[in-house]
Amino acid sequence: MILKKLAIFATFASSIFLTACDNNKAPQEATKPEVLKVGVVSGPDQEVAEAAKEQAKKLYNLDVELVIFNDYVIPNQALDSGQIDINDFQHKPFLDQQIEERGYKLVSVGKTFVHPIAAYTHKLKPITDSTSNEEGKIVTSPRGESYLIKPNSTVAIPNDPTNLGRALLLLQKQGLITVNPEKGLFPTVIDITDNPYHLNILEIEAPMLPRSLDDAQVDFAIINNAFAGQINLTANKDGIFVEDKDSPYVNIIVAREDNKNDPNIQKYIDARHSDAAVQKANEVFKGSAVKGW
Repeated sequence: MILKKLAIFATFASSIFLTACDNNKAPQEATKPEVLKVGVVSGPDQEVAEAAKEQAKKLYNLDVELVIFNDYVIPNQALDSGQIDINDFQHKPFLDQQIEERGYKLVSVGKTFVHPIAAYTHKLKPITDSTSNEEGKIVTSPRGESYLIKPNSTVAIPNDPTNLGRALLLLQKQGLITVNPEKGLFPTVIDITDNPYHLNILEIEAPMLPRSLDDAQVDFAIINNAFAGQINLTANKDGIFVEDKDSPYVNIIVAREDNKNDPNIQKYIDARHSDAAVQKANEVFKGSAVKGW
């Protein structure tokens, strides 16, 4: 009988001990940091996202896992399929085009920066006499330098639909071509209605544009900041002409329709807008990034 009572007591004590252990574990599980998977494109934007990641952890105890991509297409595929929670790399015209073409259930949930697209060259040199009678079109850089675009020049531009249209509109802004206005933000080469300087337009993949500057056949290239930054080019410092700051191409943070209200996404957005992240953007983009919120 005594042994039976001892056995019952041991079982009761073990139950109390296990319950106590479970109670001790509960607070640890409750305070376990959340993890948010964020898709970004390699380059300067990745550095800014790293700063936002640090702030998310510091301010909100939110763990951010950055998933790095090397192009502009796969990040939306990964988001739509649920491999990541949000992505942070694109502007709305590009997103709209992707949704139209691929049927993604994606939505913009926040704005980041305008990164003006710009034309760069390793071949053309500033001219000293802007009144020269030499044929061509004179363009002006943000630094006030003048460059002569001669007839039959070759320009390399991105081949993805949105950035191709963006590049063509920038060429039109400079008076180098005219495109069909009915095409809005998405003109293609076949929508060019006037090419008075007979530009040869070479469409190539965006990551290859920096290399094209070393091609003897390419006079200049229009390159996005993400890829220009990989070879230490910035719009204000190196561009021969640059997109206006009032561009509709402000970059956005994108989620799926089914997770857009996740409070952790807002925490990341707040971290992306933090002073530390803004300071990092000013640093890596050499002051050319413009706040879009």
